[in-house]
Amino acid sequence: QVQLVESGGGLVQPGGSLRLSCAASGFTFSRYLMSWYRQAPGKERELVAAINSPGSTTFADSVKGRFTISRDNAKNTVYLQMNSLKPEDTAVYYCNALWVALNYWGQGTQVTVSS
Repeated sequence: QVQLVESGGGLVQPGGSLRLSCAASGFTFSRYLMSWYRQAPGKERELVAAINSPGSTTFADSVKGRFTISRDNAKNTVYLQMNSLKPEDTAVYYCNALWVALNYWGQGTQVTVSS
């Protein structure tokens, strides 16, 4: 049974930091492209960051220089370190695993940036 379980979301003040984790199980994690997406109220889901099996990364322009993505293949976990958070980063953040035609999603974790 495939599972992606996100954690680490919450309420943070502007300028603060959060670290999201996504624990994976039920598939060969190391093969997969792992990504974080987010969806704000009334907006479409958008790609935030991705990391492939060798560790190459890509980021949305809106988070470059503030967010980093990493993976630990031994722990089947992908992380999103979010620094210098802004109110516009408020969204539900989803973990995604993709390999060939196999595409899995987590249930999401809420991140709210507000004073």
